[in-house]
Amino acid sequence: MSEDPDLGALLDVLSDEYAREILSATSVKPMSAQQLAEQCEMSKPTVYRRIERLKKQDFLEERTELQPDGNHYSVYAATLDEVSVSLDDGDFEAAVTRADPETFPGQHEDDTADRFAKMWENL
Repeated sequence: MSEDPDLGALLDVLSDEYAREILSATSVKPMSAQQLAEQCEMSKPTVYRRIERLKKQDFLEERTELQPDGNHYSVYAATLDEVSVSLDDGDFEAAVTRADPETFPGQHEDDTADRFAKMWENL
């Protein structure tokens, strides 16, 4: 998916070192705010502020991790795939491509056994 975003808002978010660290970490695997705070060495309020900014740009997706004990929590996954900025005849243009994150582990496996194995591994 590609679109023409507001260049100023896009560059503002991506110029933030904390936001880039969160995007980088969540591009590897979905992470909770607590996990992000620990891995990126930042406070939870800082993490939550950046999460909100990234969600407004649709760079992060929030998911709910279901727990057997009922203590469900949110995890965040990067949806940003590519950003390009071009200058043509005096005008800047930006395009954003977003990844289509898997709804569940193994979603794209063709073989049923492989799909089940991927789902089981991620429980």
